[in-house]
Amino acid sequence: MIRTYTHKKLAWLDVESPGNDEIKKLMEEHKIHPETAEELLSPSLKPRVDLYKDYIYLILHFPTIKHTHGTQKIQEIDFIISKNTLITVRYDTIDAVHKFSKVFEVNSILKKSIIGNHAGYLFYHLIKKLYKSLVHELEYTESWLEKIESRIFSGKEKDMVVALSEVSRELIDFKKAISYHAEVLDSLQLAGSEFFDTRFATYLRMVVSEYRRIEDLLRGKQETLLELRETNNSLVSTKQNEAMKVLAIMAFVTFPLSLVASIFGMNTTYLPIVGIPGDFWIVMGIMAVMASVMFWYFKKKHWL
Repeated sequence: MIRTYTHKKLAWLDVESPGNDEIKKLMEEHKIHPETAEELLSPSLKPRVDLYKDYIYLILHFPTIKHTHGTQKIQEIDFIISKNTLITVRYDTIDAVHKFSKVFEVNSILKKSIIGNHAGYLFYHLIKKLYKSLVHELEYTESWLEKIESRIFSGKEKDMVVALSEVSRELIDFKKAISYHAEVLDSLQLAGSEFFDTRFATYLRMVVSEYRRIEDLLRGKQETLLELRETNNSLVSTKQNEAMKVLAIMAFVTFPLSLVASIFGMNTTYLPIVGIPGDFWIVMGIMAVMASVMFWYFKKKHWL
């Protein structure tokens, strides 16, 4: 499906899950190189930038945590940036692109000129919208971490081991998805300055700044996650140690009692106390005194 948006002399073609006929049409109308056309037919594994005579070809991957419409956690967008036309090719519904189309329509209707005078500015405004969506994704993990923190300190630290692992996996996937952005954007600055003009390089540096902001936010979330994990592990270990301490104390207390019971249960010719009136209660009294002494000793040593 190809959606076309125009503003003055600029055009934006948003292509979703293109087929062979749509790619062929793009090749014929916009002088797209066959190698680029082949790349557009299916998602690519790695981001990259290629500078051609008539356009810049750029591939970027964007992670999703909450705002996803399919099974894929990483969404790809292919950008073809020519002088007056921006072509975006994607293989899934992407909220940020949809929102940008609404902004584009409003600017076109009002005939505002804030978009710029070449398609590079279209890319600039769109990539800012995409990076802003990544900020929202990370803000979602912030609320996720706050809920986990609350549950950790409400005595549910064992349940939070799995929850923390899930957040960790999401942040690892997020970092993996944007790990090539810095390298690609650096290459794009060189290609953009050559293809458009040196003034446009300023806007591309602003794009890099937006990416660095995402990196800083991600680093902060990972540090928060690490601290919560360490706190949770400490609480779990403390509870386990307390349980082991109780079991150890019970073992020490019951050992002498078991010893006394075993002695008086021996099948011998003579046993003291056994046979006299109240012998059962005497033995039970001895065991109670021994247990009391053990508890007093543990209390004195602050083990209880």
